[in-house]
Amino acid sequence: MIESQAKADLLHYLQAAREALLWKLDGLSEYDIRRPRTPTGTNLLGLVKHIAGVELGYFGDTFGRRFFDEPPSWYREGAELGADMWATADESREQIVGLYRQAWKHSDTTIATLPLDAIGHVPWWPEERRETTLHHVLVRVIADTHRHAGHADIVRELLDGAVGWSQGNDNMPPGDESWWENYRNQLERAAQEAEAGRG
Repeated sequence: MIESQAKADLLHYLQAAREALLWKLDGLSEYDIRRPRTPTGTNLLGLVKHIAGVELGYFGDTFGRRFFDEPPSWYREGAELGADMWATADESREQIVGLYRQAWKHSDTTIATLPLDAIGHVPWWPEERRETTLHHVLVRVIADTHRHAGHADIVRELLDGAVGWSQGNDNMPPGDESWWENYRNQLERAAQEAEAGRG
């Protein structure tokens, strides 16, 4: 495969995940995009903030293309654990989404400029395995972004019941509220029967 085609394929899947993650914020209040919906604090705006940092680190610092002149406290070495996974009251939706979109441009420039076999060094990996390639980093960031977009799918459903793969494509079986209730009840019965069968 020609490298430009490989890059185009990889960028397609990265961009799809980026857009899906941001779409999960649409129509929600400031409270809802920030509120923790799991025991470990998973929240929608925090996922976006985290992935912005992931892109800036992997496609920036790893390849000697720093983004920040003075990085924010949550991005610095020694930052409070989990500081990149939630937004403070002073960090607006617009700031974090804007940072993420700037990260896309910064990342896309790295990807466009370097060959897939370009060597980078991941500063936060152990010394003996810091060296990597752009191709490896691209695959890793695609996987990470899709993983967090999946987290966002679940958090959004827990918030207001909204579901879907992407805007205009929910990728869900057709069914009204009653159909979904019956479907969920069927799954619950199957789980109970499986548990009883093991007893």
